[in-house]
Amino acid sequence: MKKIKYTLLGLLGIFGSILFWGLLEPYLIDTEEEVAQIPNLPAAWEGKRVALIADWQIGMWMGNTSTIDRVVEQLIKERPALVLITGDFIYHPGEDPSEEINKAVEIVRSLPEAGIPTYAVLGNHDYAMDSKQATPNRQLARQLHDALESVGVQVLQNEAVAIGKPALRAIAPSENRNQTAANTADNTPLYLVGIDAHWPNNDQPKVALNSVSEGTPRLVMMHNPNSFEALPPNTAPLAVAGHTHGGQVRLPFTPEWSWMTFAKEDEVHADGWIKGYGQSGNRLYVNRGIGFSIIPIRFNCPPEITLFTLRSSV
Repeated sequence: MKKIKYTLLGLLGIFGSILFWGLLEPYLIDTEEEVAQIPNLPAAWEGKRVALIADWQIGMWMGNTSTIDRVVEQLIKERPALVLITGDFIYHPGEDPSEEINKAVEIVRSLPEAGIPTYAVLGNHDYAMDSKQATPNRQLARQLHDALESVGVQVLQNEAVAIGKPALRAIAPSENRNQTAANTADNTPLYLVGIDAHWPNNDQPKVALNSVSEGTPRLVMMHNPNSFEALPPNTAPLAVAGHTHGGQVRLPFTPEWSWMTFAKEDEVHADGWIKGYGQSGNRLYVNRGIGFSIIPIRFNCPPEITLFTLRSSV
């Protein structure tokens, strides 16, 4: 009997420790530094950093809003050349979504106000879809779209934009002269391609690429990694997505890191660089996001800021 008692107490202690850590980890921010190679990258963009964040899920019970605030504050200190936000700003809004939308807008407005170009795409929750079978709320998506644009966040919906040259940072005079010369010599645009949400069947990758000439340097952003597969070969040297939350609970000490690998056959592309997926010449990175879905727990899967340093591949 004593053995059983101690075993049960031990298991209870382990479960309690896991639960405690799962509730604590959402408040720890993990910054991942990555290098992305872009063919024909303009000289002005060589070495510049692009930040990726995702999945705020504002409105979720025990939501992670304080961490979102700290993520935005950190990005303002980091001052990347671009910030990309890959959707799911809000989560399960009621009949009046104003509170969730206003909260998202108040947090994100600090980025463009700080002079950091900020771009976004919408996710399934921004259409009030918690499953593929749900009816999309297009009025909600339009309301969120307009609110974000009103504070300087450009929302891309199956379209591409040419990004201007990055602002010069405070650097040594000699380096500044070199950078100015590079900016003057190279007028090639860098394009950002934004793909709309997958679950409401709004994602049209080929339409989004229509205005981008072959060989033109580009970045591609989307909410759902499943949109990546439809991109033609050699059109997305760097594509970024969110949606998965990295599974929220990742299994340590196993080759298959996320429970999603076992439980959701159509969502195995959980986080990080996804190998063996999509067409040749295309590369996808999936961000773990900040908020959560269903339960307010993260385990072995902290909120993520991804900072890509851009390099030319030729």
